[in-house]
Amino acid sequence: MKFRLSSHAKLEMGERDLSNEIIEDVMTNPQQVISSYGGRKIYQSKIAFDDGKIFLVRAIVKDDINPAVVVTVYRTSKIEKYWRNI
Repeated sequence: MKFRLSSHAKLEMGERDLSNEIIEDVMTNPQQVISSYGGRKIYQSKIAFDDGKIFLVRAIVKDDINPAVVVTVYRTSKIEKYWRNI
């Protein structure tokens, strides 16, 4: 999938220690894609970080345009809260 990062997403990546490689992986091989408000979608995957902890990395994406725009990204330890058992 072709996508670009918004300036806000780039800022959040730096503040939340999320590399380009992690976001690329979530965007190209998401473990889940969930519909969200405003026609946006959430691409998310469980990722093991260097310290061995597993976090849910979430990218909020406007994908009804080409290329898709990653609006924001973050990681959370609250996997159960956001993970959908489909």
